[in-house]
This record gives sequence, structure tokens and C-alpha cells, in this order.
Amino acid sequence: MTLKVYTSLLLLFLVHSVWTRTVRQVYDELDPEHWSHYTSECPRECFCPPSFPNALYCDGKGLKEIPPIPARIWYLYLQNNLIETVSDKPFMNATHLRWINLNKNKITNSGIESGVLSKLKRLLYLFLEDNELEEVPSPLPVGLEQLRLARNKISRIPEGVFSNLENLTMLDLHQNSLLDSALQSDTFQGLNNLMQLNIAKNSLKKMPLSIPANTLQLFLDNNSIEVIPENYFSAIPKVTFLRLNYNKLSDDGIPPNGFNVSSILDLQLSHNQLTKIPPINAHLEHLHLDHNRIKSVNGTQICPVSIAIAEEYGFYGNIPRLRYLRLDGNEIQPPIPLDIMICFRLLQAVVI
Repeated sequence: MTLKVYTSLLLLFLVHSVWTRTVRQVYDELDPEHWSHYTSECPRECFCPPSFPNALYCDGKGLKEIPPIPARIWYLYLQNNLIETVSDKPFMNATHLRWINLNKNKITNSGIESGVLSKLKRLLYLFLEDNELEEVPSPLPVGLEQLRLARNKISRIPEGVFSNLENLTMLDLHQNSLLDSALQSDTFQGLNNLMQLNIAKNSLKKMPLSIPANTLQLFLDNNSIEVIPENYFSAIPKVTFLRLNYNKLSDDGIPPNGFNVSSILDLQLSHNQLTKIPPINAHLEHLHLDHNRIKSVNGTQICPVSIAIAEEYGFYGNIPRLRYLRLDGNEIQPPIPLDIMICFRLLQAVVI
């Protein structure tokens, strides 16, 4: 199970680097006779590297509009400009685009021409971070694999905007203006292959509804969440990394065995209002509980198996897998209780 999870995550985060390296290898031996052809097609404001003819670099040029994109381009870099509009005209010939980076511009929803994004049929990666969007743009290309919309002003998610995005594996909406009312029971409907959902740094008071069942990573840091609903994680049985740092969780807001979930390997609950360690599962490997209100730690109480079993089996059998425990910023005084070490035989680091 752990191997499958890490393999999926490796594919999610490294696919671009592998893809880019492959393309570079193909064109490393490009015939210099073709260089003039690529240069003549290159918009004068941009840079077209002869050794990587599928890429167009127009980043940091002070552009106020998108230049015409040559037909050969797969990777388009337009970040750090002053672009306000995204219209059809620059993309008339750009039918092979896979990757567009429009981060750090001045794009608004009204500045995106109707249907312009959905016409980019082969687009897989769309970056629109650090713009002035107030809602998730729609319609979107059906083949998208990553959609990054962090640090905008998004407070609304149009109904059905994600319904056809079956290939989407990453959705980043962190540091926007989302309230609980923006996340309805069908908001994420259609995201059947989503692996990472980031809604950190918004204005949520409740856990979001209907998270896609295949989600592996759920990031909800820096909200105002107070309660974990009973059996919440049964609907997302594959969740592996869960971040709830900087919320308002108290002991009363966590149901019995709320985090006793076998799929969770990394649980982060730093900077909340907990006074005791919640029950955890034996499969958990990393636990962050720093900067809460915990005064003491009782290994016998928090051990997922009985201390007697832990002592009997030692390094064998189904012993707890916890390897990292962070408890600093609480009211706990060292030394570390012996029963913690007896229970968690695989511990490599304890911060107290």
C-alpha cells in the first residue's frame, strides 16, 4: 500500500521533469540549418531556445498582452508580466499546447474570452496563480491534469466546472477567499482521479463536502475549522497526507477514533487547541502536534496497540509504525516517557 502511494505521488510531482528532459534529448542534436526558421517564428518579445524548439519563454518581459504563439509550441511561459486578457487570437495556431504558465499577471475573469481555454484540447497543465480571478474560470480543457489557481481572489466555484475533468490529478486553490458556502456537495463531482486537493489559507469553518474518493493528499491548513465530522474519512479511504495545521480544532471537535484511519501516513495538526493526543492508527508514520495546549503524554493511552503487545513483539509483528513525533510548543516537560519508546519502537525523531 505504502509503495503504491509513493509511486503515485512520484508520478504526480515528477512527470513534468521527465517529460521535459525527454523532449530536450530529442532536440539536443537539432540541425543548425533549422535555427533560422525557428527564430523567424519566434515573437520578438520572447526567447525561443534552438535546443528546445517546443518551448516559448515570454516571462518577465513586461507584456500587457499575449503574443501570437507558433504552432510548434508545447510549453508556454508567460509568468511575471502585466497581462490582463486571454483571447482566442494568440492561440489560433497553437493547437499542440500542453503547458501554460500565466502566474503573476493581472488576469480577471472578465478578461478571459469565453471558451478560449476549453479550445486548447491538448492542454494538460494550466497555471494561473497570483492573478485577480474571483471565480474558477470555465469552461476548462477536458484533458487537464493540473490546475493551479493559488493566491487569487476566488470566492465562487461555478456549478459543474469540474464535472468533465476526469484526468485532473492536482487542484490547487490555496490562499483564496473561499467560504463554506462555496463548496457544495457536488462541487468536486467528476474529479475521479484527483490525487491532491489544496484548499489551505481560505475562510473555511467546516470540513469540505464530498472530497473525491481517490484523493491522497488533502491540505486544509490556515482555515478556521473547529470540527471533524463523524466518519468523515470513510468517504476518502485513500487519503495518505492530511494537513490541518493552523485551525481551531479542540478535543471536543474530534470524534472518538476520528484520526484512527489506516490509510493516513502523515497527520499534521500543529497550531490548534488540542490538550491531548487524539487516538491514532498503527500505520501512522509522521505526527505533528506542535504548538497546541498539550501538558503531558501518556504512552500507554496513545499507543495504538497495548503496551504488553508492543513489548512482547518488539520489532516483529504489526507494531506501530510511527517514525516522527513533534510535540514542541506545548507544555510538556522532558524527558520523554519510557512507555512512548516501548510502544513506538520505530521512532527516529521526537521533538519535545
